Parts: sequence; structure tokens; C-alpha cells
Amino acid sequence: MALIVEKTSSGREYKVKDMSQADFGRLELELAEVEMPGLMSCRSEFGPSQPFKGARITGSLHMTIQTAVLIETLTSLGAEVRWCSCNIFSTQDHAAAAIARDSAAVFAWKGETLQEYWWCTERALDWGPGGGPDMIVDDGGDATLLIHEGVKAEEEFEKSGKIPDPTSTDNVEFQIVLGIIRDGLKEDPKKYHKMKDRLFDNLYGCRHSLPDGLMRATDIMIAGKIAVVCGYGDVGKGCASAMKQAGARVIVTEIDPICALQALMEGIPVQTLEDVVSEADIFVTTTGNKDIIMVDHMRKMKNNAIVCNIGHFDNEIDMQGLETFPGVKRITIKPQTDRWVFPETNSGIIVLAEGRLMNLGCATGHPSFVMSCSFTNQVIAQLELWNERTTGKYEKKVYVLPKHLDEKVAALHLGKLGAKLTKLTPEQSAYVSIPVEGPYKPPSYRY
Repeated sequence: MALIVEKTSSGREYKVKDMSQADFGRLELELAEVEMPGLMSCRSEFGPSQPFKGARITGSLHMTIQTAVLIETLTSLGAEVRWCSCNIFSTQDHAAAAIARDSAAVFAWKGETLQEYWWCTERALDWGPGGGPDMIVDDGGDATLLIHEGVKAEEEFEKSGKIPDPTSTDNVEFQIVLGIIRDGLKEDPKKYHKMKDRLFDNLYGCRHSLPDGLMRATDIMIAGKIAVVCGYGDVGKGCASAMKQAGARVIVTEIDPICALQALMEGIPVQTLEDVVSEADIFVTTTGNKDIIMVDHMRKMKNNAIVCNIGHFDNEIDMQGLETFPGVKRITIKPQTDRWVFPETNSGIIVLAEGRLMNLGCATGHPSFVMSCSFTNQVIAQLELWNERTTGKYEKKVYVLPKHLDEKVAALHLGKLGAKLTKLTPEQSAYVSIPVEGPYKPPSYRY
């Protein structure tokens, strides 16, 4: 695809795969709004006062239908928005088209190359001569990384005249980043400093989608299969539960004794990857760490074992080691489903979404209601940051959403599920030293 910014009739910039899908995207977006009561409540409560008026928000987050509802919540509260996806496979093209036509600048399409991906990220950050965004919704940190690396390169250039050298790294993706920054220095040697100076702060801001992605990608019957879930944190627990409910015999790998004990108390055995690598049918990485399944592990797996990731980018699975293994053969069965055949055995494994998030690469991610909870948190957090931007309340640190706001987000979703809360009496409130209206848990409490 030619990397040329296009414009709507109103002058808004965009680059998507197919604008003719906008009507389809709008229909699905309207369905999703019904399932996202938290975001719709934010529009009703805050929309009239336009609290984001004058705010520039850049988003680097999967450009799905659910994200489209988030974007239009931000714009309905007064923000101007530029958006890209944080994953080369996760964009739903009809969602991108609907937003590009109706609401915000979007630079995203499913199946981007890495070069296209970073071009889209740069476009989402490009607000013209006046600098960059005021806030970032950054799911994974790539937009933030580009600014930080850009600032670092500009400082070095000012000091020594040295420009970034893409050949200085073996990491193919970082070579692209350095190339973008190098080219930016030629246009404006203070480009990323202007972004940093304007940026107020940034926000980082699996149960259902794992089996869905597996079955869409491979047509596999999960029941009876041995499934290894690497990691039993929050994501791993959801994945293990989903696989168990689908009939798989689940095994967990874990470094944390507490998480391991939690798995065992759920009847899930805990082993090392080396113990089970030649026996299992499905491997799912969920850790958020790197180098979890290496090419030497993959060589020992049974024929057509499925390897996928629902954790952290493509770092958990050793895709570089697999791609550069001597004599390995890649057979693309369909988009985001590849069989890799090793020369010494002539047997292979099936890797989903090139080691990236398979729940979005091979399926459509989480249900709208689940994402409403997550995205309402992000809207509330962005409002808090924006409203307090001049008060000094927040330093340059990482903050957790205060419990009273967390509880507000949860409360906004209860009515949709038909729930009615019991109310503390004044006597009960005094007895347990908890306010009648909350918050009901101390700041240190983790759900």
C-alpha cells in the first residue's frame, strides 16, 4: 500500500484499507454501543460540559469496533483524536473506515508490514508544527518509545552531529524506528522535543477470545488436547480456564510459587516447559515477558503442535530464531496461520499471528461489554489527568486509578446486568469504618 496520507471531504487526514466499509463499520459500532454502558454513561454525564475541549489525544491501541466506541467517546467529550493500531494484525478495517469517515484521523489496516506500522504510528503522533499530543492512550508503549528514542537522538545530534544508524542494531523493527527518526532529523531537528514538551502524560491505559482465535485459525477440536499455558497471572488464569472449559487437559508453567499454588488448587498441574514440550498439542504464552518458547523448544514439539501468544507483542515466542533457522520452510495456510517445517524431521508446528496477539490477529478480541469496563477506566483516567494538568497533583510517576473511580466504572456497568446493590446503613458504615458511598476497599487492595 502506498504510504500517502488521504483526506476526507472535511479535510481530516486518514489512511485505511477501504473506506467503502464505513457503513458496515457504523452498523457494528451502533450494536457495540448498546453493550458498552460505561462509555455511553460517560458521554451522557460529561458530554455537555466538553471537558476535553482543546485536548489533543493520540491513541496507539487495537483499531477494533470496541476501540471505535472509545474514540467517539473521547471526541464526544470534546477531544481531537489521531489514532493508529498497536498491532499489525488487530485492526478491523470496517471499524477504521467508519471512524476515519465520521470522527477522527485514523492510520490503520489489518496486515500492515512493520514499515507501514511505524509509519502509521508516526502519523498518529504528527499534529503539525505545533508539536504533538497532550495525552497518549498507548497500549504497549510504541508511540511513547518513538518519542523517547526521538528525543534521545535529537539530543545526541545537537551535541555531536551524529545521526541514528539503522545498521547499529540487529533488531529489524528497531532498524525501522531509527530510520524514521533519522529522516525526521532532516526535516526538523527538534521534532520529538516539541512532542515531549507538549505531552502532559501518557496512559497505558482473555477468557473469551483465546478458544475463538484457535478455532478460527485452525478448526481444531480443543477437547481432549493437552494445552500448555505459560504463566498463571491474570491473563494466564483466563486462558487456562477457557481451555479447561473447552475440554482441554491444561498444564501450567510458572515461576511464581503463589501463582503455581493457585493453579494447583484449581486442579491444574504445574510443570516446566521442558517436561511437556514433546507431549502437548497447544502452547499459549501469557507471561508478558520475553523468550518463553524458543526455537529449540519448537523443534522438539510434535507434528502440527499449535504455538500462539496472548501475552506480550511477539517477544514471548522466538520468531527471529524460527525465521532464521537453517532450512526451515514456512507454509502460509491462510493469513495469520503458518506451518513451519523443520528440515531434519520434515515435521512442523503451526504458529498463529506470527507470534503476536492471536486473540486479535485470528479472532476479534474481547466482547464489547468486557472492553467497556477497560475503556471506561481509560476515559475516567484521561479526564482525571486532563483536569489536574495544572494543579501539580500528579508527578511524572506511574499512578493506579483511585479506588473511588474504579468503583464508579464498575457501578456504571451494573444496571446493564440487572444488578441492584445493597446499601450500608449508617450503623454498619460506622462499624466497619467504610463510607456509605465508598470507596469500599483501601488503595492497596487488589481485586
